[in-house]
Amino acid sequence: MPTAHFFCPPRLIMLHGKEKTMAKDKKTKGSINIKNKRAQFDYFFIDTYTAGMVLTGTEIKSIREGRASLVDTFCYVHNGEMWVKGMNISPYFYGSYNNHEARRDRKLLLNKKEIKYLEQNTKHQSGFTIVPVRVFINEKGFAKMEIALAKGKKEYDKRNTLKDKEDRREMDRVMKHF
Repeated sequence: MPTAHFFCPPRLIMLHGKEKTMAKDKKTKGSINIKNKRAQFDYFFIDTYTAGMVLTGTEIKSIREGRASLVDTFCYVHNGEMWVKGMNISPYFYGSYNNHEARRDRKLLLNKKEIKYLEQNTKHQSGFTIVPVRVFINEKGFAKMEIALAKGKKEYDKRNTLKDKEDRREMDRVMKHF
């Protein structure tokens, strides 16, 4: 008789197991956040945009593993299309002959108005450039790149940035002890 109280129907176990896997999937989708830390130090960001990326199958698998880098990357406009140059996505370990090149130009997906605006600002005004800021996986599972129209900082601006960062750290240390 006591064993009947501990009986659990199999469909509830499966439902409970399914909830666990769904929570696990949500965690992996939002956890990829590859940043270009140097860009924030070297540039003032004027406008930011979120662009889709045209990738192959092994490239998206490598990004989901977090094996991508935005060091020394920049964006440019060619024939009315936005491209990112110098982005490193490591080859997928389980990829066979279908594996991708690590550093190739990749197309970004933006509206025509946004591309035209970015092209006008970079070509007609000196000192402006388009910089990739971060790569992330959105809630639907697509790889997105956040880019920024940026203006280069002078040397004294960089020193001010470092000073502000040090001041914030000091304030956090003092506030932590109170």
